Amino acid sequence: MHIESGIVTGARLVLSYATGIAAGCVVAKFVVETISERGALSFAMQAIAATGLVFTFFEILPHFAVGVSEVHFVLGSMLFLLFGAAPSAFGLALGLLLQGVLFVPTDLPQYGMNVTTLLVPLYAIQALAKRLIPSKIAYRDLQYSKALALSTAYQSGIVVWVAFWVLYGAGFGAANLGNVASFAVSYAVVAFEPAADLAVLVLAKQIGRRECEGICRPPLLEGMLLLTATVTVMSPVLLKRCVRFPR
Repeated sequence: MHIESGIVTGARLVLSYATGIAAGCVVAKFVVETISERGALSFAMQAIAATGLVFTFFEILPHFAVGVSEVHFVLGSMLFLLFGAAPSAFGLALGLLLQGVLFVPTDLPQYGMNVTTLLVPLYAIQALAKRLIPSKIAYRDLQYSKALALSTAYQSGIVVWVAFWVLYGAGFGAANLGNVASFAVSYAVVAFEPAADLAVLVLAKQIGRRECEGICRPPLLEGMLLLTATVTVMSPVLLKRCVRFPR
């Protein structure tokens, strides 16, 4: 989520930098572990796919400003189930950074709190997934109830973190509490991610099993399919934005 500028300012931004750095250190730990387990090339391919999807979700898919923040489709639990913790966390962090650098530089001062808002719920659903989902299960073999639980938990985590930053920066006044409530309701209704996650899982189950040798894993095939389809459909919008971007 993109916290609006001016909500957390001055010395209070230090906490956002600290949490962002801490979240980034966890990403680095996950990346090292994943590379040692799967290999650098496998991780790179998955991270590129995840980054492309995140950038597409944030910049091309519909997004709406609702007072204290913007409502985006994040689909973090879907990324986690497709690629695992390290590639999805890397993709969320880099995709958010690319969007800020290329299109919305005014969001860069809020990068620490925004990336914290995206990554900490991801780490939470990773812990939840260890309790709910067998470690070797393929994405397409997931039960809908388990995918729904993770998606709902991730979306709830984002709402909690947005509320934290807004209350931390602007206090507990009635107007501010109303703004937080408006965002929470809008995000739950407009970006109802559990429904989107279930739709993607239905598609993955229809694709059927595919064998893949070497560095490629079946979840990566599904992720690349989603990335290719989304970018193909939305590329005219992205091209228009790039052409208008000042040189």
